[in-house]
Amino acid sequence: MRSMTAIAAVLAATLTASAASAATEITWWHAFTGRLGDLLAEQVEQFNASQSDYVVVATNKGNYSETLNAGIAAFRAGEQPNILLVFEVGTATMMAAQGAVKPVYQLMEETGESFDPSVYLPPVAGYYTTTDGKMLSLPYNSSTPVLYVNRDAF
Repeated sequence: MRSMTAIAAVLAATLTASAASAATEITWWHAFTGRLGDLLAEQVEQFNASQSDYVVVATNKGNYSETLNAGIAAFRAGEQPNILLVFEVGTATMMAAQGAVKPVYQLMEETGESFDPSVYLPPVAGYYTTTDGKMLSLPYNSSTPVLYVNRDAF
């Protein structure tokens, strides 16, 4: 979950602070509740306390499907957040929506920020990467199903 800093740095590079030196607000819609919601709130609080140029405002928009739907509706209304956390399956939906997202590889190229997709586990990076190796989105919370088998009971 150390990607919060990377996400904020990417956005910081693309946003311009006002001349009055007021903090630039970065809206982040997510689907985290419970322990994950607490951890995200803690990261946001730590980031906001670490500097004064940007303020991340994290808002829970319901479960994964509800958050995706809220993001789509907001995009259509021209009121989308700066960051939208989309679950794995929703990634294809967002990438297919022309103009709804800016691929992370393009954002990094345009801002001159360094970005090394190899820091992600290969299966995670591969899921969010085009066939020619360009990373489309920034994996923040990737889930992996695990099956445990008790061989003695089986």
